[in-house]
Amino acid sequence: MAVILSSWSENYGDPSESKDLLTQFKGAAVAIASDEKIALLGAIQSLFEGSMYTFVFLWTPALSPNDEEIPHGFIFATFMLASMLGSSLASRLLARTSLKVESYMQIVFVISSASLLLPIVTNILIEPSKVKGGSISFGGCVQLLGFCTFEACVGIFWPSIMKMRSQYIPEEARSTIMNFFRIPLNIFVCIVLYNVNAFPITVMFGMCSIFLFVASILQRRLMVIADKSKTEDWASMKDKNMEAEPLNI
Repeated sequence: MAVILSSWSENYGDPSESKDLLTQFKGAAVAIASDEKIALLGAIQSLFEGSMYTFVFLWTPALSPNDEEIPHGFIFATFMLASMLGSSLASRLLARTSLKVESYMQIVFVISSASLLLPIVTNILIEPSKVKGGSISFGGCVQLLGFCTFEACVGIFWPSIMKMRSQYIPEEARSTIMNFFRIPLNIFVCIVLYNVNAFPITVMFGMCSIFLFVASILQRRLMVIADKSKTEDWASMKDKNMEAEPLNI
């Protein structure tokens, strides 16, 4: 350690590439405004992550509305297992060249939206228990199944969104652009946490479900734009090749 401290100089990187924070965010704003695909992808990630972070704070009161004694550790481990299974499924989906990530992610968002509707559905169809304490109720078990489904969708989401980031967002500005979208995301999460007791839990889950459904619509729009862009690029390349061919007389 002494030799390292005395002989190694600090690596500060290339000073020509260093930019101040304001310049980086200006560049990110220009990239977002000039490319609809980047704007759509950022909005999709913000909507999903906002719902996911809100879910983290809501699943415990949703499963124990009457102070039921629920096995928090076991449930959390089940969530992690579901997320791992989702990631494993995503790796298989991404390995299939015939299947577009933009296509199956629409289904993932719809399933996520439906799974977070279960607390509302169970509250309407299943009469809530009036007894304090006890073990998890039947409605709680149904919700737990939906929450595990949502966690599986979370597991599919992360590798899939990374794949789309690499396709649509330039590498040199990728981190800045994604941080740009995390500003409203973090503001939203803070507002939700501050007002978590101001609204019924069903309203909060309904809001998350709407966000996820909107994400599926935006994902559909992203797929349409991406396909259109690829078609235009292919047509342009074909025209250039035809112009480059010599005339046969």
